[in-house]
Amino acid sequence: MTSHTVARTARRRRTLRVAAAALTAAAALSLTACSGSDAGGSKAAGQTATAGADGAGSSAAAPADSQADSGAKGDAKTGGKDEAKSSAAGAQSGASRAGKGTSQSPTRTVKLVDGSKAEVYDLGKQRYRAKIISRGSVLATLETTAQEIDAGLDANDMFVVLTMGGEVHSWMGGGQQGPGTFHLAGGWTAKVTKLGELRYRAQIIGHDGSVDATLETKGHDVGLDANGIPIVLSTGGIISAHE
Repeated sequence: MTSHTVARTARRRRTLRVAAAALTAAAALSLTACSGSDAGGSKAAGQTATAGADGAGSSAAAPADSQADSGAKGDAKTGGKDEAKSSAAGAQSGASRAGKGTSQSPTRTVKLVDGSKAEVYDLGKQRYRAKIISRGSVLATLETTAQEIDAGLDANDMFVVLTMGGEVHSWMGGGQQGPGTFHLAGGWTAKVTKLGELRYRAQIIGHDGSVDATLETKGHDVGLDANGIPIVLSTGGIISAHE
């Protein structure tokens, strides 16, 4: 082999080595770049997952959970209130029905002086109703009201008073025709005046001359319990009292 041939062979080997070294360096750089990219990607993914668990993801999930919990609590709270109101309304409605049912039955029956009877009904709030019944028929009804606390009736010379306490008094006779001034049982005096057709007024006067009560017919008979003395004034101006 000549010297020129050896020189060319040596230059080729050096060229090949340089090329191989360049390829090796390039490969190393490529591997380093890939490795760095994967590492960065893994780290970024890891950071994102951690943030999702402990950071922003938590605060985003928390409101949803809170809203769900709040909604559940609100529904439970509202539902409980609604159910309580419904129960209270049902109980109240049942009590009203029971009260009405009770009012349909008389609390007691009182025998009257002429042999008839009075069925007394408790309407509540110091209000009472009395049905005058004879031979199974209702002849008249008395009822106490806020305006006329006691009630009275002249039933063919039988006088009946129903008080605000639900007591019934009945007696026969003793009627006096007004207008005029009359002495009544229990020491009372009644001054009866005529106001119009079927309208009379009676001033009940005490021992000292003062007017302690006033009765006035307004299309129906009226009554009064004056310290245990029942008094009736009829639409015809007849007044009677009983001791």
